[in-house]
Amino acid sequence: MNLSGVITAAVIVGVVGIFVGLFLGVAGLKFKVEVDEKEEAVLGVLPGNNCGGCGYAGCSGLAAAIAKGEAAVNACPVGGEPVASQIAEIMGVEAQTGERQVAYVHCAGTCEKAKQDYEYFGVQDCSMMSYVPAGGPKSCNSGCLGYGNCVKACPFDAIQIVDGVAVVDKEKCKACGKCISSCPKHLISLIPYSAKYAVACSSADKGPVTMKVCSIGCIGCGICVKNCPNGAVKVENFHAIIDQEKCTGCGICAEKCPKKSIKECV
Repeated sequence: MNLSGVITAAVIVGVVGIFVGLFLGVAGLKFKVEVDEKEEAVLGVLPGNNCGGCGYAGCSGLAAAIAKGEAAVNACPVGGEPVASQIAEIMGVEAQTGERQVAYVHCAGTCEKAKQDYEYFGVQDCSMMSYVPAGGPKSCNSGCLGYGNCVKACPFDAIQIVDGVAVVDKEKCKACGKCISSCPKHLISLIPYSAKYAVACSSADKGPVTMKVCSIGCIGCGICVKNCPNGAVKVENFHAIIDQEKCTGCGICAEKCPKKSIKECV
């Protein structure tokens, strides 16, 4: 190959390169997506867990919603108050304060306390229990199945199965809500971090039925209701419910409960 051929090839390649560069530059300017500076700033302070606990498709979705004024500055359950304060500063608004929430499993039917109808050796998955006899081996149809769907769903390693029942570590919990949506029995709810007592039962059966299947199940007797000095307890659907906004943590309900279904939150 002679020298002129090499030079020609180099010129062609150079011209093509310049043309492609100019084309990409023009295309980039023409199709450039404008990004809200506040949105980028908010995204920068969000924890980046993309857990979905805020109700949006990851942290980027929440950041966009906050920037547009469609979501509150404290909408991130993982970041909590520190992140909310930073976002409020970015958005130029006052930070909205709210008490930290944690997940709580309303069941204390451990292997010792709750009866079982049979031994189960199948797939270890709570959602599969609807396909097996009686909805699972546990006699109580409202109790924790203990196969750990909530454990698998929790991105913060805040739940573990202890003696057949899911237990939440309140120090690790970020209230993302993943465990709540993963529980087919709907036994998990969010309660204030400062809550002193909660009802560890969700049985929807009448008292006599509950007593046959679990020694610690709430029988809906109403003794807790009668003895609460603040009107913070009610019986609904055959089990007690504590209104945490009214509860002062006196512990009388737990002391008077004949089945010890009301537990101290630790």
